[in-house]
Amino acid sequence: MSLTVSPLAPASTPDMPPVAGVKIASAKVSGRYGDRDDMMLMVFDQPASVAGVFTTSRCPSAPVDWCRELLKTNGAAARAVVVNAGNANAFTGSRGVASVEATAAAAAKAGGCAENEVYIASTGVIGEPLNTDGFGEALAALAGDVQGDGWNRAAGAIMTTDTYVKCSTTQIKIGGETITINGIAKGSGMIAPDMATMLAFVVTDAEVSSADLQAMLSEHNATTFNAVTVDSDTSTSDTVLAFATGASGVSVSGGDAEFSKALHGVLHDLAMQVVRDGEGATKEVEISVTGAEDDRAAGVIARTIANSPLVKTAIAGEDANWGRVVMAVGKAGEAADRDRLSISFGDVRVAVDGMRDPDYSEDAASAVMLRDEIAIHVDVGIGSGKARVWTCDLTKQYVAINGDYRS
Repeated sequence: MSLTVSPLAPASTPDMPPVAGVKIASAKVSGRYGDRDDMMLMVFDQPASVAGVFTTSRCPSAPVDWCRELLKTNGAAARAVVVNAGNANAFTGSRGVASVEATAAAAAKAGGCAENEVYIASTGVIGEPLNTDGFGEALAALAGDVQGDGWNRAAGAIMTTDTYVKCSTTQIKIGGETITINGIAKGSGMIAPDMATMLAFVVTDAEVSSADLQAMLSEHNATTFNAVTVDSDTSTSDTVLAFATGASGVSVSGGDAEFSKALHGVLHDLAMQVVRDGEGATKEVEISVTGAEDDRAAGVIARTIANSPLVKTAIAGEDANWGRVVMAVGKAGEAADRDRLSISFGDVRVAVDGMRDPDYSEDAASAVMLRDEIAIHVDVGIGSGKARVWTCDLTKQYVAINGDYRS
């Protein structure tokens, strides 16, 4: 399947610096994507603190179950991460469990660590058994090739229908010392809270306890990866893992606002890249809702608007059809006051007090819809609840990509 690079792709990909305490390699193993790499190995010099958030699907993949169990039972220490693309190892029964165990054993042997220190993620087709016969040899070779500057290539190795690699990096000074946070992600379709067909791996050389790292990751995930949707479908495989090697010698607590802000920035950047690479997307859309009963209700309304096929296709057609937004607010099932409702597209208010704005201009509203980035704001008029989510338009190309996915 040949995919055209998203028109919303970043102008450039950041050059990812090494992160002290971790090395990465990638290679072509299954060959599902032609000459492109499809397996990544990440190896930590010493046991790293680890935190994770995962899909809320009731049909999770075998790797998701594996990682969840590790976080509960092994003291949240990591020595290696293995990711394969092309096969999600989901809905594969006992064979899926055996595949994860075989992968962990091969990675542990290659990396010189315990099997319960190996974190695993898989992405791709659901329901096909994952053949791990060549994983031992492949992981042994990867372990010999790991290097500090392998981030960009690794980001390409974890893609499926993505059209560009997704990388983010930042450096900050704490106590006069520099710490680095690097992140890579994949995701393009089957994207919806919680969370997305989406894998993300973030590593810092700061020294952070697993408990503090988990608290920050959970908090920031709510406003980043869990605030994006492409098509309203929740994957079996969503995984975000964060690691702290401690190799910089800079200790960070959960209350460190500067570090927390930097971590949020990397997560947000990666989440926005996922939205901008939504399958077939031509528009990035921000939906903000205010005046709801509470924040939870605002979130429900915002996601209902963002997931509406009618709203999304109107955006694809560059049609300022605010009536579809009214429809979505009404069907969300949350309290709203029709006669206080107001709606804006960008800086153009199209509706107020439950009816079309008296100063409504079709030309002005249509001009907003021509933009690559569109903001829709809705005030439902009854309270102080607010929320913000991001989505994209729904085009014919989305249908074409998903119609051909297994072919």
